[in-house]
Amino acid sequence: MVYVRGRERVRERSIPIVCLVGPTAVGKTWLSLEIAERLRGEIVSADSMQVYRKMDIGTAKLPFGERRGITHYMIDVVEPTEVFTAYDYTTMARPLLKEIYTREKLPLLVGGTGLYVRALVDHLDFTKAARDEVLRDRLGKIAEEQGAEILHGQLQQLDPDAAAKIHPNDHKRLIRALEIVTLTGKPLAKNYDRRESPFIPLFIGLTMERTELYARIDKRVDEMIEKGLVQEVEGLLAYGCTAQHTSMQAIGYKELVEYIHGQMNFEDAVAKIKQASRRYAKRQLSWFRADPRIQWYTFAEGDMIQSISDLLDQIQHHMAAYR
Repeated sequence: MVYVRGRERVRERSIPIVCLVGPTAVGKTWLSLEIAERLRGEIVSADSMQVYRKMDIGTAKLPFGERRGITHYMIDVVEPTEVFTAYDYTTMARPLLKEIYTREKLPLLVGGTGLYVRALVDHLDFTKAARDEVLRDRLGKIAEEQGAEILHGQLQQLDPDAAAKIHPNDHKRLIRALEIVTLTGKPLAKNYDRRESPFIPLFIGLTMERTELYARIDKRVDEMIEKGLVQEVEGLLAYGCTAQHTSMQAIGYKELVEYIHGQMNFEDAVAKIKQASRRYAKRQLSWFRADPRIQWYTFAEGDMIQSISDLLDQIQHHMAAYR
């Protein structure tokens, strides 16, 4: 397939893009806006929870008024009661990156959901993974009656790599991972075929000194509570969401559902959100550190500003090299 970019004909397999990744609260949003504003970019979010409507505070969505007029995609695309998978994400997001490039804008993929980034950039094919509705129902009953921790323990034995990347309370992903490894006898990662990717990515990783990152995470949680996260969760429950929906397994939402249902007190819920967020950041770093393509930048207010010019030059060189 051939795409037209200006007067040039651009082959599908040679579309350069920029991927900005890193852990939660590290500063990806700020840096993405700086890059997009200076290089005429448009941003495609790679966040598995920002896809849901009505979930704004707990997912740290950037308000429209703070987006500097920069177009953002893959935010608010499905209802919080819907199932949304990595396959759904790639199906929707892949054409967007191509279309941005045809308009001579910088395609900027930004987010911390490693599976989404890898599936999109490396063109993973999810269609061949095995399915068994009977097995899925049985695993679902185990999670409902005995708790998802039981499933997580099983996955740790069968596929420790997958277990390390899936939260113990994420019912749907746990069930899917166990379904695949049980039916195929192979780890989750071995069940996805990699096709020829249409993209040539430049990976930029943003990191931070661990104690500083954790302090930023704790502060962000406090700010979310002040902005009305409890009320947002109450509104979602009134809308029809339950603890079983994938959207409500997100950090911050799950814990506050338990608080609202009287299963823990407010102080414990907030402390649990902070702890879960710090652990998630650690898992994100582990995932991205395993990718040798990523070039890492350390975020520190003054130093990051000084290094932006070098980063912009690198991005411009990458984009120009494949035109």
